[in-house]
Amino acid sequence: MNLKVGDKVTVLDEAISGRVSKIEGQTVFMETEDGFLMDFKESELLKMEDKDTLKSSIFSEHSFQEVLSEKEQNVKRKSIRVKPKERNQPTMEVDLHIHNLTENQRHLSNYDMLTLQLDTAQRKLEFAIGKRIQKIVFIHGVGEGVLKMELETLFRRYDNVKFYEADFQKYGLGATEVYIYQNS
Repeated sequence: MNLKVGDKVTVLDEAISGRVSKIEGQTVFMETEDGFLMDFKESELLKMEDKDTLKSSIFSEHSFQEVLSEKEQNVKRKSIRVKPKERNQPTMEVDLHIHNLTENQRHLSNYDMLTLQLDTAQRKLEFAIGKRIQKIVFIHGVGEGVLKMELETLFRRYDNVKFYEADFQKYGLGATEVYIYQNS
């Protein structure tokens, strides 16, 4: 690579960039944007191109304005049609965190906690089936995934149940939504 003093460079494996201030053999001294002087091997640095040079090299086949206008076009989004019954129906939420199920968990072993959580989940699922509630969200948390795997094993025992990850925006990664088919 042909680096010169004053070139703008960035470090390959780190989020550091700056200008070359001095070159001694294979060692390049770079002054970061924060004013620190750091030294790297020449092979660890990548020369950053000017914006005008970058535009002309990337968009040699198409004009820059064509590419920008293509990116800015309004794409008509397809709306997902939700049945009126599903839209108005609240989902039942069951929080399986151990501190919500018992007042004092100090005397419980991990096995006892897991058993309590699974028994609660099974009772709530049976309740929902009996009361014809279509959707339940079991909040299990992220953790190591033991409770999530055990819940999936429990849900597989039921023929009229489908389960999947719950809404990420509302629950994150720590919840499973269960849909109960009513006509089976």
